[in-house]
Amino acid sequence: MIPSIENLPSNKKVYFASDFHLGAGSREQQLTTERKVVSWLDAIKQDASAIYLLGDMFDFWFEYKQAIPKGFIRFQGKLAEISDAGIPITFFTGNHDMWLFDYFPKELNIPVIREPQSFRINDKHFFIGHGDGLGPGDFVYKILKRIFNNKLCQWAFARLHPNLGIGIANYWSGKSRISNQRKEDVNLGENEWLLTFSREQEKIKHHDYYIFGHRHLPLDMEVSKNSRYINLGEWINYNTYAVFDGVNLALESFVENSD
Repeated sequence: MIPSIENLPSNKKVYFASDFHLGAGSREQQLTTERKVVSWLDAIKQDASAIYLLGDMFDFWFEYKQAIPKGFIRFQGKLAEISDAGIPITFFTGNHDMWLFDYFPKELNIPVIREPQSFRINDKHFFIGHGDGLGPGDFVYKILKRIFNNKLCQWAFARLHPNLGIGIANYWSGKSRISNQRKEDVNLGENEWLLTFSREQEKIKHHDYYIFGHRHLPLDMEVSKNSRYINLGEWINYNTYAVFDGVNLALESFVENSD
């Protein structure tokens, strides 16, 4: 469970980001994305009270008992620096990094959460998660998610040598639309799956903000008169994130300082 933040200091903010897809694209593209992400983390650590990473931060991740995927050391180092400074970071798994187990909690003191969570900041109620498998549609993935989350399947994959297992997974991830940098996702308007999901949830319990990733589109849509659905977009094309200052939540785009 995510603890509520009872009184966010007036000079502090809470940040939300998803879908960095570190490892997607060419080697040059991978380094560019990682540099942007690290620059963003450097920029927000000055006033961050908490940071929530809502999944697909990696284009692929699988933890063997004694091995993890090669790369992304600048990103991990920056997370370690921020965590060591006492700023809490929470990592939600997505469909590309669902095989994240105990490495982040043990090495970086960053808890890993697998299901959407409800919590409060000041007097605002949030419902957050990656967003995969929620709402209508996405039927094929919903079946695949059950398979990938199966302990027997995870055990079987772990029997593969890392060179083979990670190689196969990286090839598979390389075929995804995000790896090919296509802006082919289209805003479905009132038919957005996660908007539909948010409206169904709102009938059960009120939340001021429903924040998800997964869709790869920066979206800010009305769930009800007093509730909004925010999609965080992705970091190959948009570099978008959300920030809450204790009163208002805004969807913003990160621009690197050229100096």
